[in-house]
Amino acid sequence: MPLSNEQLTEMYRLMLRVRLFEEGVARLLREGRIVGVVHLSAGQEAVAVGACSAVSREDWITSTHRGHGHLIAKGGDVRRMFAELFGRVDGYCRGKGGSMHIADLELGILGANGIVGAGLPIAVGAAFASNYRGEGAVCLSFFGDGATNQGTFHEALNMAAVLKLPAIFICENNLYGEWTSQERHQVIRDVADRATAYGIPGRVTDGMDVLGVHETVAEAVERARRGEGPALLEFKTYRYFDHVGAGDGTQARPSEELEEWRSRDPIPAFRRRLIQEGVLTEAQADAIGREEEETTEEGIRFAEASPWPETDLLLTDVYAGGG
Repeated sequence: MPLSNEQLTEMYRLMLRVRLFEEGVARLLREGRIVGVVHLSAGQEAVAVGACSAVSREDWITSTHRGHGHLIAKGGDVRRMFAELFGRVDGYCRGKGGSMHIADLELGILGANGIVGAGLPIAVGAAFASNYRGEGAVCLSFFGDGATNQGTFHEALNMAAVLKLPAIFICENNLYGEWTSQERHQVIRDVADRATAYGIPGRVTDGMDVLGVHETVAEAVERARRGEGPALLEFKTYRYFDHVGAGDGTQARPSEELEEWRSRDPIPAFRRRLIQEGVLTEAQADAIGREEEETTEEGIRFAEASPWPETDLLLTDVYAGGG
């Protein structure tokens, strides 16, 4: 089904929101206003927005340590996200989870995850539950190229394939596992080739093209809802910041590579397309930019004004498993 002008505009707005949030976090880190570990996804906005725009609020997602974009694309509130990074009580996890553990079950966000590859089996569980209850929901599981070397990746794909679960496995291949290029940690070029081992569809798509991402995910979602099982989707994308923190990416990557990928930046490319196709005017696109800049700044103000958690909340929402 073709996307309406309103849907296309919202996708552009959300991509900007993700970028400005990530740039805002980088600025706060450099200024020392927030502390801790963050993994920024600037450059990868088309994957998060394109994928999440292909599912509904009732569907689920599992995220990664680089998960801010997924959460915003699924409907996350940037005010509460900033508050979480500030360690304040109005954060999604009351300031106790930080960047890598934001979750909102009401939005179908089963959580960012600090363990590489840990979201995949969680997605299998959610997809199994959906099938068992007859809910018709699907689960998108985001992960990076490095996670596909983990045992959890293979176990999750195998179980989902055997049970024909409505799980869509989304590899955001930004070409690096931490600081190690893909060509040094895998002998394959395309992660999607691994789908063959499990008898499920595997597809490679340009992760800098938000509409291409949307179309690819939407097709896999429709197939899963028909009871035909999972798919492995690989999106070639790139992150502009360092693996962790607010570095500009130049520490361990060739400048020519950075420049090439920045020339393919998904946000200005989508803006040009929307203007060329008459969806937006230059003035309207500029206005959206100003509105989203204010959304970011208002989110930071909200977070800084939020109270610190009281000490009696220290053990609230903390769980321990039995052995």
